[in-house]
Amino acid sequence: MRESININHKIWGIAWPAILSNISIPLLGLVDAAILGHLGNTQYLGAVAIGSTLLSFLYWGFGFLRMGTTGLVARAIGAADHDGATLILAQSSVLALALALGVLVALPLWLQLGFFLMQPQQELQALASSYTSIRIYSAPAVLLTYTTIGWFIGQQNTRWPLVVVIVTNATNIILDFILIVGFDLKSDGAAMATVVAEYLGCALALYGVFKRLPRPIDKAIGQQLRQWSAYGKLLQNNRHLFVRTMCLLGSFAFFTTMGSKLGSDVLAANALMMQLVMFAAYGMDGFAFAAEGLAGQRLGGRDLPGFYLVVRYCSYWCCFTAGIMSLIFVVLHPVLFALLTDIPEVLLIMRQSLVWLVVLPLIAAPSYLLDGVFIGSAETRYMMHSMLVSAALVYIPAWYLTQGWGNSGLWLAFTAFNAARGATLFWYYLRISRNSTWLKTSEPVPRG
Repeated sequence: MRESININHKIWGIAWPAILSNISIPLLGLVDAAILGHLGNTQYLGAVAIGSTLLSFLYWGFGFLRMGTTGLVARAIGAADHDGATLILAQSSVLALALALGVLVALPLWLQLGFFLMQPQQELQALASSYTSIRIYSAPAVLLTYTTIGWFIGQQNTRWPLVVVIVTNATNIILDFILIVGFDLKSDGAAMATVVAEYLGCALALYGVFKRLPRPIDKAIGQQLRQWSAYGKLLQNNRHLFVRTMCLLGSFAFFTTMGSKLGSDVLAANALMMQLVMFAAYGMDGFAFAAEGLAGQRLGGRDLPGFYLVVRYCSYWCCFTAGIMSLIFVVLHPVLFALLTDIPEVLLIMRQSLVWLVVLPLIAAPSYLLDGVFIGSAETRYMMHSMLVSAALVYIPAWYLTQGWGNSGLWLAFTAFNAARGATLFWYYLRISRNSTWLKTSEPVPRG
C-alpha cells in the first residue's frame, strides 16, 4: 500500500507540471492571434499562420532531440551513472546545434518547398517569408531547449520545464504588445518577440541544468564529445524517433488535406475539432512524461517489478484522464463549440462529428501512454514500427474504403489509426514482457 502511494505521488509530481506546460503552449498562440487579429488587416495574421506552420513542421520533426534524450538519461540515472547522463545531454546539445546550423543554411530551400506546397497569395507569401526569415534565427535556442527539457524529464523534473515555458510565453506576450502594438511592426514584430522569448527560455533552461550538474564534471566527457563512435546509441535512438515523428506529422497533414477536399466548412470544423483533440492529448501526455522518467529509471536500476508497477499506475491515470476529457466533451460541447466559432455551417459539422471527439481520447490513451514507456526504455524502434504499420496498413486503407462516407469516413480512418498505434505498441509490450527481455534491452548506457 505504501509503495503504491509513493508511486502515485511521484507520478503526479511529474505529471501536473507537464500538463500545465503543455496547456500553456496553445494559449500563447491564441494571444498572438488575438493581437494580430485586431490590426484591421487579416494578412498579418495569415502570414503568421503560414510561417508558424512551416516552422512547426520543421521543429516538430526535430522533437526526437527531446524524446531521445529523456529515455537515455532516465536509464543512466536509474543505473546511478550521473556522468553518463551528463554525457548524453552534452552529445544531444552538440547534435542540436549542428542541426540548427543546417536549418539556417537550408532556409531558402525550405521556404521554396513550403510555399510550393501551400500556394499562398503573393501578398501573404512576402509577409510570411519575412516572418519566417526572422524567426528562424531562434533555431539554436529551440533545439537546444529540446535537449535540456529532455534531460530534465529524464531526471523526473518537470517543474523547471514548466518555469521555462511560463517565462518564455509571458515574455513573448509582453513583447508582442510592445513590438506589434507599440512599434507597429505587425507580423515582423511577432517574429522578433518570439525570437527574444525563445533565447530567454533557452538561457533559463541552461541555467537550470548548470545548477543541477554534478560537481566536478568528468573530464572524459569532453574527450568523448569528439569521438564519433560515442554517438552511436543516441543517433540510433533518434533515427527511429525521427522516422516516427515525420510519419505522425504526415498523418496529420493527410487528414487536413483530405478534409480540405470536402470543402472550406469541413476544413474549418475539422481544424477546430483537432484543437480539442490535442487539448485532451496534453492532459494524457503528462502521464506519458511520468512513464518516460520513472519507467526508464526503474529499468536502468534493473528493477523490473518497479517498472511494471510504474506502467500499471501511469496507465490507470492516463485512462482516467481520457475518461474525464470524453465526459467534458459530452457535457460541455455546446459551450466549447460556441467559444470556437459562431458560423452556423461549421457548428453543424462539428455537432455531426461529436462522436469522434468523444471516443478519440479513450481510443488514443494507450498509444500516448505506451509511447512514454518505450521512450523511457529507449526502445524507440518499436514506436517507429508501430507508426509505419498503423499508417500504411490501417489509416490509408480505412480512408480509401470509406471515402463515400465523407467527413465521417475521414474521422473513422483517423480514429482507427490511433487505435492501431495503441494495439501494435501493446503487442510489442506484451512480446517483450513475455520473453522477459526488458532488462536485456536496457543495458547500461555505453560510455566511450
